[in-house]
This record gives sequence, C-alpha cells and structure tokens, in this order.
Amino acid sequence: MPAPPAPPGASPPPPLRGPDGDSLGGAETDPVTRWSLNGTLINLRVDRRRRLFEGNLIISGLDRSRDGGQYQCTAFSPLGAVLSRRAGLQFACESVRVHSAVPCLCVHLCGFIRHACDHFKVHTRSGVSVREGQGVVLLCGTPTSSGDLTYAWVFNEYPYFVQQDHRRFVSQTTGNLYIAKVEPSDVGNYTCVVTNSVTKGKVHSSPTSLILRSGDVMGEYEPKIEVHFPDNVPAAKGSTVSLECFALGKPLISLPIGALAPTPGPVPELTWKRANGVPFPSKVKMKYSNAVLELPSFQQDDVGGYECVAENRMGRNTAAGRLAFYAKPQWVQTMKDTALAIEERLQWECRANGKPKPSYSWLRNGEPLELEDRIHVEEGVLTIAVVTLSDGGMYQCVAENKHGSVYFAAELMVLASPPDFTGNLLRALLKARAGSTVTLDCRPQAYPLASILWKKGTLPIHTNDRVTLSADGALRLANVTRSDAGSYSCFARNRFGMASTTGRLLVTDPTRIVQGPVDAEVTVGRSLVLRCQVVSDPVLDVSFSWAFNGQLIAKGDRHFELLGGRSAGDLMIRNIELSHAGKYICVVDTDVESLSAVAVLVVKVSSGLAVRRGAGLAAPKPTIESGCYWQAGAQPGCSLLTDTVSVLV
Repeated sequence: MPAPPAPPGASPPPPLRGPDGDSLGGAETDPVTRWSLNGTLINLRVDRRRRLFEGNLIISGLDRSRDGGQYQCTAFSPLGAVLSRRAGLQFACESVRVHSAVPCLCVHLCGFIRHACDHFKVHTRSGVSVREGQGVVLLCGTPTSSGDLTYAWVFNEYPYFVQQDHRRFVSQTTGNLYIAKVEPSDVGNYTCVVTNSVTKGKVHSSPTSLILRSGDVMGEYEPKIEVHFPDNVPAAKGSTVSLECFALGKPLISLPIGALAPTPGPVPELTWKRANGVPFPSKVKMKYSNAVLELPSFQQDDVGGYECVAENRMGRNTAAGRLAFYAKPQWVQTMKDTALAIEERLQWECRANGKPKPSYSWLRNGEPLELEDRIHVEEGVLTIAVVTLSDGGMYQCVAENKHGSVYFAAELMVLASPPDFTGNLLRALLKARAGSTVTLDCRPQAYPLASILWKKGTLPIHTNDRVTLSADGALRLANVTRSDAGSYSCFARNRFGMASTTGRLLVTDPTRIVQGPVDAEVTVGRSLVLRCQVVSDPVLDVSFSWAFNGQLIAKGDRHFELLGGRSAGDLMIRNIELSHAGKYICVVDTDVESLSAVAVLVVKVSSGLAVRRGAGLAAPKPTIESGCYWQAGAQPGCSLLTDTVSVLV
C-alpha cells in the first residue's frame, strides 16, 4: 500500500542507522542512549565506574564478577526507540582491548580494559608415575578466562616445546597433552602454556613431573581413543573446520629369533573416512600424523558423517560424528518506513535466511510488541488491522537462531488530521466548451480519508447518467450545456473536522473558423494573404499561430506577417520564393479548445526566367511556352510543364 504524503510543510528527517547500518527511521535531534547488562538497566547515576560518551559506554576499573555478560543499547529519539543487538563482554588473559560488535546508532562500544586473568591455581602439581609403553594424559587445567585460546607445552624449560608427532598430541580443544606410549626420553617436567589469540597474552601452569616406574613395562592393549570430536559439529559456510582424534595404545610385535625380550610396537594408526563412502576432496588436509583433519572453506557438500579409526594388531576403535551446516540469519526481505492514515491497515514482512531456520520476534520502541485482536504476528509478518495513534513509533523485526541474530528497524507514522484544501483548491473560474466533458477534482489532505459532498449553489448534486462521482471524489459532467454553468462547492468531512472549496464553471459556445486558408498557386516574387478568421464566445481569449511544413513560423521573419485582431489571424507572405512552397496550418487556441485549418501553396516560375544552377547561370530557351513549379518535398530545381524546353548551360 503506498504511503500517503506527509503533512503540509513536513520534510523527511535524516535516517538513523542501527546495527549493520540498518535504517532506524528519521530524527532531527541526537538520540538518547541507555545501556543494559544482562537485561538490567545500568543506572549511571549510582554507578560511578561507568559513563557515557557520545553513545559509548565507558567502563573503568573492570571487575570480572560485575562487568562480564551481555550488553545491549537502546536509542531513544522523538520518533520512538530502537534496540541494538546484544554483545558479550568476556574477560581474556593479560591486557585486553575490547572492540564490541554492538554499534548503537553508529556508535561502537569501544574501550580498553585491563585485567590480570586468574593464572592457573598456584600450587605444586603431583607427579605422574607411569610404566614404559603406557599411554598418559597430562591435564592442562585451562585458566578461568574466555576468548580464543591456543595451547602448547614446554618440556623441562622454556623454550623447549613438545613437538607433536605420531606419539604426542596437544589438543586445541582441551589443551591437554596426550602421549600414546611413554618412552624413557619422555621423563621430565611439563608446563602448559595458554595464549590468548587476540591479546597475545600468555599464562603458564605449574609444572607436572612425568616419572617412569623402573623395571615395569606396560603390556599390549587395543587402541583407546582419548580425543574425539563431538557427535554433532556445527560449521559455518566458508569456515575452516578441524576435527581431532588421538588414541592411546601399545602392541608388542612378534619376538624375533634370538631376541631376549619383545620389542615395543608402533602406536595405533589413525585413518579417516566419510560415512557415505565419498572420498575426501583435495582441499582436506591431515595434520600431526592424522590426528587432525582440517577442512577449509566449509560448504554444504561437506555436510555429513565423519569417522576416525584407530587400529593396531590388538584391535580397533572408532569415533564418529556429524558435520552440520549452519548459517547466521541474513536478511532477504525487510520493511520500509511507512506513513498511514489512522484506521488504515498495516502489513510488514521481513524474511531471513539461516540454518537452522530463524525464528522471528517484533519490538516496538525497544520493547516486545504486545499482541491483541487487531495486531497479529505470524512468522516474519506483522499485521495491524486498524492502526491507531498509539501504534506510531519505531518497530524492529528480529530474526534469530542459535548462531546469531539480526535486527531491522522501520518507522510507522500514523497520520490524523481534518480535511485541508491548501494547495488543492478548486479553480476560481473554469471555462468549458458546450458539449465537452468537465472534471472537477476534490482532493483534500485528510487522515483518515474524508467523505465528499458536492453542491451546485446551495443544492446537493445528484448523480445520473451524465453526472457521476468517482471513487476519489472527483465530479464528472459529460456533454455540458449552459445550464451546467454556476458555482460548485466540494465539502470534505472526517472525524476530525470539515473543510470546503468553491469554484465557478462557465460554459461557452464552440469556436468556429468561418474563413480559413485555401490552396493557391503563386509566381515567384509576388505576395499572398492566407485567411484565417473565426467566430467565438466573447468571454474567451483567442490566439492565432501559423506553422509552415510542420515548423512554427517565428516572429521577425521578413517574408511573413500576422494580420488581424481578436477574430482574425491572416498570414501575409511577401516577396515569395521557391522555398515558400508547402503546407500552411492556421492554429486557433482559446481557453477551452484548439482548432486548425490547412492550405497548400504551389510556387510557380514564369517561362523565360533565368534559374541559377550551381555556380553558373542557365538561360532556358523554350520552343513553346513553359514554366516550372517549386513544390514541398521536391529536390532543388524545377519540374517542367512541357517536354520541349531547350536549356543552354
């Protein structure tokens, strides 16, 4: 439904912008912002650690227990309020700079926070005593901090890091160090190093001692998968997916002839496959002796089951899971700022793509929209059957799934006013030719639409076959006569008031051309008058103009002169040339109609007249009387009247 025009004199304000640049409607003053933490309004009057600066929330003296959580900004303007999307504030290790993803009306929450994350609990860790050939897991004990973390282990002293191979693996999921089978060279102290990928800050655990029991060798056993990916792994389109799989286990190989004792065998072999049997694409990479399957640029085709198989001669074990495609919501259809008259119907629809399929909710002025009989929400469609003044404000459609949410805002302006004819008055005097059709427009600006009543003089007008009223209130009079002349008034009324406009209709007699131009032949060098005389109603203004071969004859041409007065517009053509041959049209314009009359002029050249051809002079010497005509559309030259003309060139 097209929006009605804004009230007279109103100009659209500049648009506000919300998260992701979404339009938030218009406002002529800077919006007022408020912030909430975990759904509770932050009272800046009592909380001296927090303050606002141009919409930014500045926090000093950060405290993990009081400042961590979900922040959200509400912007208030004369048009209403809108809510930003949520952003989490998490504490990372060492010094951290936070640039939140929550713009509030183009203002980013951005500030510096410093916090010394809890280091690993400072106490001496007990040593781990194992048998040779036994598998072992050394726990990192991830610090109580959040963020994008990476893990490494130091062996004995920095900078000697544990090198990952077929026996040793550092999980980037748990941070733990896995040794498939312990060898004497593994004995020593191990320290877990955790690095924040954003801040580059590092923390170290207390060292853990790995001790080998003397004279005690672990027997052979089947693989035991200690590191495996979850049963369901959601992955975003285009992301890089890493699946981890690592097994402990040690078989013994057969005793060689002459050997005094069995020799330790290799660690379990790791292989990967897809559940559907489809080979891996070339982009798949295997790292750390197949302990990590890396799948870059994840696409829909990569969805499905994946299996890791750990095998030695004592047996095999399998870990399986499924990669699931997910996508944060993205808008494919949004609503626009809308202005409606009170009591009209509103329907807005917003749709978003996403996997899983997004759910929708609606906000009005930053609060959940309250539903009632006339307000209905179904998926992303909002319908208000009959809008009221209280419905005006800022609306937001929110599409959300477990991977993210998007907001889009638009303004609903509800218009309510009495009828107003400013700029749409009836013409004070309207002239119409008898027999023509007249339309009188009645277009007041009114919200809601006004009912229309027409009067001629003081009497209401009744419709019939000749007098009709259109849906937009226009009065149509067909085949008007002098009896239709008079004063016409349009009255418009709605619940807020009434207004009227009045104009006068004057019906005139038709204008007639009583003497028009006639076709003529004329000799070069002569003069000619083409007549154009009319009879018209004395109340009409009459004007004359002439066209020659489709082009309007301009004033000031020395060959043409317009003669006559109110009832005549004759054309005088002086000193006629060959180029003056052609079609002449007299055009008569009045207040109510336009008429025209046409004549064709043929220009004749007398016999014996010298005609210039090219740069020389040709003197025709006819044997009998001859002549030639210059006619419109012909090429330069003459058409001979006889076939017997002698020309000396």
